[in-house]
Amino acid sequence: MSRFSDYLYIFLTVIFTVYGQLILKWRIQTLGVSLPDEFRDKAVVILKLLFDPYVLSGLSFALLASFTWMAAMTKFELSTAYPFMALNFVLVLIIAVPVFGESLTASKILGTILVVLGTILIGRG
Repeated sequence: MSRFSDYLYIFLTVIFTVYGQLILKWRIQTLGVSLPDEFRDKAVVILKLLFDPYVLSGLSFALLASFTWMAAMTKFELSTAYPFMALNFVLVLIIAVPVFGESLTASKILGTILVVLGTILIGRG
């Protein structure tokens, strides 16, 4: 397998993780879910969410991310591969701003730039 194919495992892990996080946020926001204070009520809310087909798809993609991460671990040192997980933050920010109307501040932009630069530096090492 080529080195590109090896990096594909990391890329898929990032994409699957981001999808899962965005779907969970979208469904919780769409359904207007708020977590109650009482444990029993929390359990009811969580169980209702678990049976939502979109939430199930998000959780399924999180599981797929685990599988592709295991594959990546057979190809890379952890210290090389793990910094790429920071790209989750970048993609979620880029998508969450227009989709969920989340704020985009100068500090978020600067932090994102630093994450990308750091990922590039570590990836080259």
